[in-house]
Amino acid sequence: MEGIINFSDWEKIDLRVGQIKKVEDIEGADKLYKLEVDLGKELGKRTICAGIKEHYSKDELRNKKIIIVANLAPRKLRGIESQGMLLAAVNKDESKVILLSPEKDIEIGSKVR
Repeated sequence: MEGIINFSDWEKIDLRVGQIKKVEDIEGADKLYKLEVDLGKELGKRTICAGIKEHYSKDELRNKKIIIVANLAPRKLRGIESQGMLLAAVNKDESKVILLSPEKDIEIGSKVR
């Protein structure tokens, strides 16, 4: 286990349910997709770059509900501003990546606690 955080640090993280609406290739990027993720009325749509191309096809991702870190500072990847991060489970050698999704249907924008 890496680095212990305080509960007050955990409380700062805003995890939300989002739905992937668009999936695009990024020119020159073998691992990255550019995703348009809908987080509902309160937060709107976000662009997120995710290195999941080796693990998911575009068809598998379209309309998939996922969990994202909604309050992560934006970061430029390949010239694109990524406005959040997907949550995924990854095995030790990173040969398997599985996106975290709500177990049952719930409204987009819902908070994860």
